[in-house]
Amino acid sequence: MAAQYVFGVDLGGTTVKMGLFNVSGEVLDKWEITTRKENNGELILSDIAASIKEKIAQKEIALEDIIGVGMGVPGPVKDDGTVIKCANLGWGIFNVAEELGALVGLPVKVGNDANVAALGEMWQGGAKGHDDVVMVTLGTGVGGGIIVNGKMIAGNHGAGGEIGHMKVDDEETDVCGCGKTGCLEQYSSATGIVRIAKKVLAASDTASKLRDKEEITAKDIFDSAKEGDAVALTCVDTLGSYLGNALANVACVADPEVFVVGGGVSRAGDILLDTIRKHYVENAFHACKGAEFVVATLGNDAGIYGSAKLILG
Repeated sequence: MAAQYVFGVDLGGTTVKMGLFNVSGEVLDKWEITTRKENNGELILSDIAASIKEKIAQKEIALEDIIGVGMGVPGPVKDDGTVIKCANLGWGIFNVAEELGALVGLPVKVGNDANVAALGEMWQGGAKGHDDVVMVTLGTGVGGGIIVNGKMIAGNHGAGGEIGHMKVDDEETDVCGCGKTGCLEQYSSATGIVRIAKKVLAASDTASKLRDKEEITAKDIFDSAKEGDAVALTCVDTLGSYLGNALANVACVADPEVFVVGGGVSRAGDILLDTIRKHYVENAFHACKGAEFVVATLGNDAGIYGSAKLILG
């Protein structure tokens, strides 16, 4: 029997990451193209299709040996592949799976990028060997993905796993990017912890290395916390408190074996995981307290791995 292949596509606002995989999860090739967003992103799918066709020709793969194409997109996606607006791409509501499938001549499945990344981590990453997984990605915002019994939870409106927009503070007056107030993303993202630091510094005169920084970054805060800086430690604990409590609430619904923490902020390592875990255990329902916390291991490749797994089922 001939070898079989799948393509995984991770569509981002700046670049489209792509991978060619065999069915056992080994990446055989990976590459990127630029995401051309002009004219409301009308060129994006044709660019992806052209790049996949070029790779098929280059590798001399027969079409019948390709199972299909999986793709993660930055927005809500319904089970049938319909995208419910991707604001940063200029897309409205349309069936991406059907359109890309027609362009490339292969079966296509589409999912939300954070959910797909969670699927990748379950398949070949930090959560390998587990079937019930919650992934939280801490970057500029907070994303999430929920896997139950090995299957991605998209939800009726494609918004399953939007952990970053759980309301965690009724007193907040600053507005989140989603238009609401008090969202988890406002406290537990890279931008969120910087926002916390500015408030803590303004509210006290406690000595801190952070006061010497012209532009504070999340990395500055975690580095200072590791050195014992009191203000930085307060900021990390605040992030961990919001996130640990939010994940305890998520556990009451999804009851995962493992939480996978990814995104740029996850590079802080143990100080981050230990703080989240502490607050999680304090707040979790007793049956859920034993969930593990691990750092994601696939990095920027989680999306292509998860997309490949999506088409494999």
